[in-house]
Amino acid sequence: MTPTVLRSVAELRAHVADWKAAGATVGVVPTMGALHDGHLSLARRARAACERVIVTIFVNPRQFNNPADLEKYPRTEEQDAALLAQVGVDAIFAPPPEEVYPRGFATTVSVTGVSEPLEGAHRPGHFDGVATVVAKLFGMTRADRAFFGEKDWQQLMVVQRLVADLNIPIAIEGCPTVREPDGLAMSSRNIRLSAEGRARAPALCRAMQAAAAAMRGGLPVPEGLAQARSEVLAAGFDTVDYLELRTADLLLPMERLEGEGRLLAAATLDGVRLIDNIPV
Repeated sequence: MTPTVLRSVAELRAHVADWKAAGATVGVVPTMGALHDGHLSLARRARAACERVIVTIFVNPRQFNNPADLEKYPRTEEQDAALLAQVGVDAIFAPPPEEVYPRGFATTVSVTGVSEPLEGAHRPGHFDGVATVVAKLFGMTRADRAFFGEKDWQQLMVVQRLVADLNIPIAIEGCPTVREPDGLAMSSRNIRLSAEGRARAPALCRAMQAAAAAMRGGLPVPEGLAQARSEVLAAGFDTVDYLELRTADLLLPMERLEGEGRLLAAATLDGVRLIDNIPV
């Protein structure tokens, strides 16, 4: 089944209105394109849960604090559409920037608290861009359910907070991180790694898993985190922006293992910034 490609909000809303008039539930998978198996797993999850599925493809300029990173972000719409056809997606919403941010656009959605540490501290304005575009996509699609990957755990927490605080009538479903056979979390950025960098990249996940096991075994949290950082740098990573243990929901610092925690990390390799997280 070839998905219908929609470019305007008016086209999108006309399709959704027809589906809802027929009693269909509508699922949405927000993406920036350059799709991989992680994205496709979200689309499959949506396909299994909803009668109609929309995948959005929009490289959102407002969530990039580095213009060079925005410029380098891969854009592969034709390939993405072919992959989504195999999943059975009903529609692709791929608007131009001026459709999302028309002339005179002056509104920013800002979620405090969960957006502030980690990625928020290293990428100022990033989550304002995420929250703004996600709020718009929910309003544009009128979807009943939205599907996000747990790989971007902090983003998932921001979106859940946004929906709860603004009473947006949509259910948010987090879906497990999809990994390569060697453990590397799938990401559109991975294609920018050199062959040598790609071989080294799984060290991030390995170090995190080893630290989580050690801390569960009684190693003090600060020692476990320091050990993991050292292992990541020793594996050839250029920098470690953060590698921290936080509470899973509010992302508050955890000094000891009490309740549900999340180990989150961001590190740079080959000039490519990789992020990952695992439960502890």
